[in-house]
Amino acid sequence: MPAVMLSAVLEEEADLYEAFPPHVDPSGITILTDSPPGKKAPLKTYEEIQPLIQQGRKRDLKLIIRENSWPINSPIRASLWPALCRQHQHGKSMLDGFYWDMVTQVFGTVELPDKPIMLPPFVEATHCLGYHLTRKGRAVADRVVSVLGYACPDITYSPSLYPITAALLHFMPEEECYHCMASLVASKEKMFITQTKLLNEVTWKTVMQIAKKHAKSAAQHLSRLSGAIGPERIYADWQWWILAALPFPHLVRVLDCFFHEGLKVFYRVALAILILFHKHSTNQNSEWYAEATKNGVDHAIDKFCRNMPASPTKLLRTAFSIRALSSQYISRVFIKTEMTLKSKQVITGNRLVRSRSSDNLPTSQSQVNIQMMSHTLTIRELFTLWSWLPVRITMYQPVLLYTTEEHGCSLTTFYVRVEHHEPTLLMIKTCNNEVFGAYCSTRWFERNQKDERGNRQAYFGTGETFLFSLQPIRAKYPWVGIAEDEDGDSKTSHASSLFMAADNKMITIGGGDGQAIWMDENIRYGKTDRCSTFNNPPLCPSGDFEIRVLEVYGFAGA
Repeated sequence: MPAVMLSAVLEEEADLYEAFPPHVDPSGITILTDSPPGKKAPLKTYEEIQPLIQQGRKRDLKLIIRENSWPINSPIRASLWPALCRQHQHGKSMLDGFYWDMVTQVFGTVELPDKPIMLPPFVEATHCLGYHLTRKGRAVADRVVSVLGYACPDITYSPSLYPITAALLHFMPEEECYHCMASLVASKEKMFITQTKLLNEVTWKTVMQIAKKHAKSAAQHLSRLSGAIGPERIYADWQWWILAALPFPHLVRVLDCFFHEGLKVFYRVALAILILFHKHSTNQNSEWYAEATKNGVDHAIDKFCRNMPASPTKLLRTAFSIRALSSQYISRVFIKTEMTLKSKQVITGNRLVRSRSSDNLPTSQSQVNIQMMSHTLTIRELFTLWSWLPVRITMYQPVLLYTTEEHGCSLTTFYVRVEHHEPTLLMIKTCNNEVFGAYCSTRWFERNQKDERGNRQAYFGTGETFLFSLQPIRAKYPWVGIAEDEDGDSKTSHASSLFMAADNKMITIGGGDGQAIWMDENIRYGKTDRCSTFNNPPLCPSGDFEIRVLEVYGFAGA
């Protein structure tokens, strides 16, 4: 080999090794180049992207990340990934040294132990993908996940948590990785990592549902090939198509987008995989059709992903070119699926989740709490209201956060006492003894959040929000989006997804052609009307009302 060529090869190898931390073995990492140099605009540097993150220009940032195919050994991720994850942190940022204090608390030392680290029960052995981490790197990943389990006791099942931790460690040191994971786990605005078996099931059923509409031919093809095992079994493995089967350079480019946009990126990439698999296996003489018929379509998709014929750029282009697949639509399908699973008798593995009709009645302690605190609820009304709550919320004790009887009639006081609690239950008793209110799924603090263009959001909340009336009639008014058919053929308009709004002058619940509940800044007068979001009648006969008592409940530990 000529000396010049040998020098170039050695220089390239040195760059590859220098791009990763010492706990990564880069010898098995392949560098892919999507196009010849000079064909595209130069790739953006972190210095060019950083101002967009600081200014909250989320849409511009999203487009840049999607369009810039940084190679696997680009140094940008050491700065970009932590910055993207920090966007999603909830509450105060961690102090320097916090992680190492936690490590000392859990293990008694900051030295890596010689013996294997016992992982939390929410991690299964099949979840522990190390990618290109060294033996020491795997031990570091084990330790990060163990500390997360210690710090987040509510996590009960999380297949993606270990692989994402391992992927982060390819581009940053241990402490930075922990901070990133803590931000993703605690994120309120977007979902990144499912943390229960129920939500894990909701995700694959969501993929199956949106595939039927937005990758219809591919979904039908998959259903035909699945044969006796059925498509459900195939979709249940959807996250492993991405996390376990895709080549590492493809996965890293997917994660570039995921750390900014959330789980919807995985949904889109899963659909792109189905679309590409359909394209390459439609012909009965094709290699992939033969693989599916011989070894099963689940093995065929796994092998297809491992030998992905599309470049990382082509894969993402396919994913993001799926038309009309909005975040709002995905959220709607997700919430509807979650609520369906919670309210029916379903088997999850070997665990039976009972229907709310036979379980999750208010405990005697909850009844006592409500009786002592409430100026609006009788026990009979409490039982009715309890049966309407999401099942997981009925497991928590109600806590009176705010009442006009004790805390006065001020919207400012309302926000101080209520805004950081999620969910909340608003109960209004009028001077005519009507009783009605709303279950509000999202923090009232969200009124301060800004959208991708930097504008304050007028409305916020999710489809779990609902209205109710207890006097003079008893009725629950759920979000109209839940009533859509399973194929999602009927489209919910913007006016039908206006859940909560608030500012210094008023509070509104439900919008579109009217406001279901509106209250003034003095929490004295209000009005109620039919609205498109809940398709409710006015909650009191006159439409206008004077407030005798407003009570707001939170749920301890929720």
